[in-house]
Amino acid sequence: MQFKVCFIVLLCSLVKSSTETLQTVSDDDLLELIREKEKLIVIFSKPNCDKCVEFESHLDNLQDDFKKHLNAVSVKATNSHLARLYNPAKEPALVFFRHGVPLLFNGEPDENEIYGFFEKNQAPAVKELTDKIFEHITQAATGATTGDWFVMFYGASCVECQRLHAVWESVGATLKGRINVARMDANLAGLNTAKRFRVTKLPSFLFFRLGKVYWFDLPMKDVKSFITFAQDWYKNSKGEPVPLLASPFDELVDWCVEMIKWSVAFGLDILAKHPWIWQIGVAGFGLVAITAIIALLKAGRTRPAKDPKKDKKSK
Repeated sequence: MQFKVCFIVLLCSLVKSSTETLQTVSDDDLLELIREKEKLIVIFSKPNCDKCVEFESHLDNLQDDFKKHLNAVSVKATNSHLARLYNPAKEPALVFFRHGVPLLFNGEPDENEIYGFFEKNQAPAVKELTDKIFEHITQAATGATTGDWFVMFYGASCVECQRLHAVWESVGATLKGRINVARMDANLAGLNTAKRFRVTKLPSFLFFRLGKVYWFDLPMKDVKSFITFAQDWYKNSKGEPVPLLASPFDELVDWCVEMIKWSVAFGLDILAKHPWIWQIGVAGFGLVAITAIIALLKAGRTRPAKDPKKDKKSK
């Protein structure tokens, strides 16, 4: 009897050890997995964190389903320096990478909720807009028949923008089907649109609804704050009429102004770095002026005198 009990315990332990557990990866390995895997689910965790343990347990139970139905690999990163890059609030953070595009899970540690959220969002939810398609897609100034739009203006060199990438994807996934969520590169493909709406700080978040634009002004930049603003809080902000598209003449004038500003700035920069150029310029101008004055004086002296005889005859 005792032998049978020992055999059953041993068998159970073997079965348990044969089941897959979450693999812990380093930051270097994680970056490699993000590049290689089409779909990757990562739990960013830390020691002595009860909520982290809860998320890990749920992901451990779900990883077989994720692999079978979503073709997604699940791993764990502990004390990762990359955690803040995908969630400003840091650990615990559950992130779903789709071809490298991160999606932050913003719900409670519930297996059904986690699986349902990732299963419905296997493709990016945020649209990428450019100057060429902005007005055609959003119809911001011509009736807004395509619905409301929540747009993030970002820059490639903006660190805070990069940290909000996964958060903004979560906003798009949560609002999908109700509000369009997009983003624009304010320094490149969305430069003219950023100028049109006077975007000078990155990241900036603009909400377009029924011909008006509302600026996101809440202090917290998390998923809940963005969703609250888009659904209701925008009413507490002062909406401005969406400015019309600039005409070709307006664009030409703006270009000329920018060129003048650039030329002046460039000239002042050159003079600041090389003051001798300014001295040569002043000396050259002075030399030209003196030469012109001398030429005028000589011309006055060599002017032919009037013939008094001719004057008498004319009288």
